[in-house]
Amino acid sequence: MKIETGLILCAGFGKRVAPLTDKTPKPLLKIKNNVLLDKSINFLVKFGINKIKINTHYLAQEIENFIRAQNYKIKIEISYENEILDTGGGIKNLIKNEVDENFLVLNPDTIWDDKYLDEVVKMENLFFKNNLNNVLLLVKKSNSFDKRFNGDFDLNENLISNKSKNYIFTGCQIVKKKIFNKLNKDKFSMNEIWNENIKNGQLFGYESLNEFLHVTDLEMYNMLNN
Repeated sequence: MKIETGLILCAGFGKRVAPLTDKTPKPLLKIKNNVLLDKSINFLVKFGINKIKINTHYLAQEIENFIRAQNYKIKIEISYENEILDTGGGIKNLIKNEVDENFLVLNPDTIWDDKYLDEVVKMENLFFKNNLNNVLLLVKKSNSFDKRFNGDFDLNENLISNKSKNYIFTGCQIVKKKIFNKLNKDKFSMNEIWNENIKNGQLFGYESLNEFLHVTDLEMYNMLNN
C-alpha cells in the first residue's frame, strides 16, 4: 500500500523567527538559498505522493504566489484558514473532504532532505503492516543540531511513551483519518490525540538516525545559514 496525499502545515505566524517573518512567512525562509517549503514539496514528490494539500493563514498570499511561480508538476491544493486551527485542527480541516484514509504530514521548518526518504518509506511500511492509526518520525536528542530541545517522548520498540524525553518529534507523521472522528471541535493541538493514544498504548514511532536540522528560532536560522 502507498500513501497518495501529503500535507504541509503552513498556517503559523513564525514569531520565533521575527523580524524575518514580518513580511515573509516562515515556510518561505531560505536555508543556504533553499526555500523550506520547496524542500518539503520536493521531498513529498520524491517519496511518491500524488497530491499535496497546504494550509495557510499568516501571509497566505505570499505562499500562494510562491507556489504558482514554481510551476510544480504535482497537484497542490491550498486551504486558507480564517483563524489558525492549531496542528490537529489544521490537519482535520485539510482532510475532512478527502476520500483518502491515510496522509503523510510535514512541518516545513525541518529541512527535509533526500536522506530521510528511506526512513519515511520504512515508517510507511510499519504503518500499513501493523494497521496503525498514527506513527511519528522521532530522533534522539543527541542527533539534533539544536541542543536546546528538552525532548518530547520516549521510544521503545516503536511504541511511544512519556517515560522520558529522550526523543524529539521531527515534524513528520502518518495519520489515519479516523483518529479525528471522536473530536467534535475544530481547533486543537495534535498533542491531545497523542496524549490519549499514549494512555491507550496506541501511539507509535519510527526512529530517524539522521542529524535533525530544524529552524527553531532566529538564532538557529542564523546558525544553519553559516
